Amino acid sequence: MVSASAWLILILVWMSNSVRAEQNLRWEVGYMRWSPDGVEDVIMTINGHYPGPTIRAVAGETIQVHLTNGLPTEGVVIHWHGIRQIGTPWSDGTASISQCAINPGESFVYKFTVDRAGTYFYHGHFGMQRSAGLYGMLIVNSPQGQETLQYDAELDLLLSDWWHSSTRDQEVDLSSNPMIWIGEPQTLLMNGRGQFNCSLAANYGNSSLGPCNIKGGEQYAPYIFHVQPNNTYRLRIASSTSLSSLNLAIGNHNLTVVEADGNYVDPFTVPNMDIYSGECYSVLFTTNQDATQNYWISAAVRGRKPATPPALTLLNYQPTSASQLPLSPPPVAPAWDDYDYSKAFSNKIHAPTGSTPPPPSADRRIVLLNTQNNVDGFTKWAINSISLSLPTTPYLGAIKYNLTDAFNQTSPPDHYSPADYDITQPPPAGQVTTVGNGIYTFDINSTVDVILQNANTLTPNDSEIHPWHMHGHYFWVLAYGEGKFTDADAAVLSNSTAPPLRNTAVIFPNGWTALRFVADNPGAWVFHCHIEPHLYMGMGIVFAEGVDLLDVPTDGLACGLTAKYLMNN
Repeated sequence: MVSASAWLILILVWMSNSVRAEQNLRWEVGYMRWSPDGVEDVIMTINGHYPGPTIRAVAGETIQVHLTNGLPTEGVVIHWHGIRQIGTPWSDGTASISQCAINPGESFVYKFTVDRAGTYFYHGHFGMQRSAGLYGMLIVNSPQGQETLQYDAELDLLLSDWWHSSTRDQEVDLSSNPMIWIGEPQTLLMNGRGQFNCSLAANYGNSSLGPCNIKGGEQYAPYIFHVQPNNTYRLRIASSTSLSSLNLAIGNHNLTVVEADGNYVDPFTVPNMDIYSGECYSVLFTTNQDATQNYWISAAVRGRKPATPPALTLLNYQPTSASQLPLSPPPVAPAWDDYDYSKAFSNKIHAPTGSTPPPPSADRRIVLLNTQNNVDGFTKWAINSISLSLPTTPYLGAIKYNLTDAFNQTSPPDHYSPADYDITQPPPAGQVTTVGNGIYTFDINSTVDVILQNANTLTPNDSEIHPWHMHGHYFWVLAYGEGKFTDADAAVLSNSTAPPLRNTAVIFPNGWTALRFVADNPGAWVFHCHIEPHLYMGMGIVFAEGVDLLDVPTDGLACGLTAKYLMNN
């Protein structure tokens, strides 16, 4: 006879090894007054929480989110960043691309499968709602017994930046003639918390700010990471920043990078790491320092001249009191413009041995020149001299129902013109830039090379960092290069050594980045700079493949010309 307690143990073991068929969530997006950095403001929340609730799932599980728009005057969508939406492109959460914006008071059901274990996040993808605080983490674990990494516990870190001007004000400023730049963020946040106009490290004498008067219960009190001595932790990191590139460090602790954008990488160890908007990582670190002390966790601005103090919190070795400050000042980040340091980190990221290599060659290559331009007095970002302006009819429905008037049917150019464009100088006065909404169409299952070519902005001697994020796919990062991409560079792309599989990649000032992907996921997808104001000002493209193979549901498409089509049919 098996005892009742033994049966209970067997049932619990079976449950822990089985994947839930479906996880159902009911969310409502709303406004709330909150103090993420000690200054009260209006913030976007989900079910009254900021940041939004963390989703924890198991690879292979189906997630269903019944989302209600509780905002009184604006639409909303949510993008599940890094989830490929295989077979469910209508759940990608991109307004005017995969769906209509959800109107105030209305609901939409996102239903998708999380097919790959890894670290992800979600965020608003309508206007600049990510800047308003609409984001949260999405963690996908391996099925029981299938995780190859060895560690004792997990910690989650969501990075973001915060302005004291509303996103409505920012949108108006960016759309003005002449443009009014939004400026640098007032605060950097860790898990939705930061400190404005004071410093946790003021007592060390290297801060121009006074000490923070924090008792521990405030909304902006630092999120403390509690750890046990002599354990190995997996720190999952996601950057939902709207503008800032960051350097992350834990005082006295090395970081071993093991995952990037939901894909394992060949492990490597660094004292600190750069992380760009849209990127996700897992790092392992061991709590092998003096257990009677605490240690700083710091995130500082990189790639832009810092006007925002670093974000700070504590790694608290228990049972040491969290009120005990570290003996040493916070880690010092590399110089903000030390791009060689940044490139060295990016070049350390390789796929692990045994990973699937990219196809040996591509069927098509597109070269995308990133420029800042003046269009009738308005400052825009453009790709091959076209600044993206999304149509009122979502591309997915327009393509499926052959609504040719919904967007420009002429494909954007595969290469920029003129071929002798000087990337080291501001755009010449005669360079014609237009606003458009045409798309790239790829043959299903074709292999595509994308060359992201950076260039100078409208300001002399200025070229910015741009992290590019692709929806619906992963791509192999084949190479980074200096200056202008040439035929000589093209010859070495297929010799790339262990290229990592990513969904977000950076292009450095006056340089290029080469990517390769397989267009094997039917749908309409956006590929864009993940810096929020850059996308808002037109820095992106849209592409599609295999839409005719899809049975597209009508939910979420009742706007623009698709609304008229559905009413008449």
